[in-house]
Amino acid sequence: MKPKVTMIAWNQNDNYVVTAVNNHLLKVWNSHTGQLLHDLVGHADEVFVLETHPFDSRIMLSAGHDGNIFIWDITKGTKTKHYFNMIEGQGHGAVFDCKFSPDGQHFACTDSHGHLLIFGFGCSRPYEKIPDQMFFHTDYRPLIRDSNNYVLDEQTQQAPHLMPPPFLVDVDGNPHPTKYQRLVPGRENCADEHLIPQLGYVATSDGEVVEQVIGQQTLDQDEQGLEPSILDGMIRQLQLQQDQRTGADQESASGAPQNGEGTPRRG
Repeated sequence: MKPKVTMIAWNQNDNYVVTAVNNHLLKVWNSHTGQLLHDLVGHADEVFVLETHPFDSRIMLSAGHDGNIFIWDITKGTKTKHYFNMIEGQGHGAVFDCKFSPDGQHFACTDSHGHLLIFGFGCSRPYEKIPDQMFFHTDYRPLIRDSNNYVLDEQTQQAPHLMPPPFLVDVDGNPHPTKYQRLVPGRENCADEHLIPQLGYVATSDGEVVEQVIGQQTLDQDEQGLEPSILDGMIRQLQLQQDQRTGADQESASGAPQNGEGTPRRG
């Protein structure tokens, strides 16, 4: 197998360069002379994450599709800490991305199973306030393409980037309380009534009908029992039909003789 470099990263002071190779080795090089200093052995699959510590030039973090996360001392060529991302009943989760915090005391990783892993010093009590499951209600909605081959949300027929900010839900599609909805960019300053999602019944891919978020409603609309998305759609459809009828009438009358006031007469 011909070795290929998959990732490359300089350390904090640019004295060292670390490369990840598809034979699962990490190589540490002197950036001034090009001399190979260390081979870092530990990964069992390809590595696509190399992160340097924000101020400690000795420290480099690596993570890969084998579920391993290593913190290395690249000046000595040794591993300082190791974590294996084992998920109960599902094997290991490949690690797709990692980032250090600006103070270098914490780092966060995301894996192939949708988990956010947070490492660092101190207690985890602040993070326990956040629900275990947080998804956008639009995360798994089907997409379609229009006649111009642009992507649209199948349910609303809108381009995804033009849709309103999504709601936060759990894995079953149940919305979280309003205090969590304000965490979504674009909803920080919304009034409470704009943070209450509209629920409806949606068929899953297995044919099971479940109650899920389908849009947004206000308290007034909720009290009146109205479903704004359906009513708005009916109003738009009626208006469209009226416009089409008006346009057809104008086309049929455009060739008719005019009366004294200049208004077309219909035959």
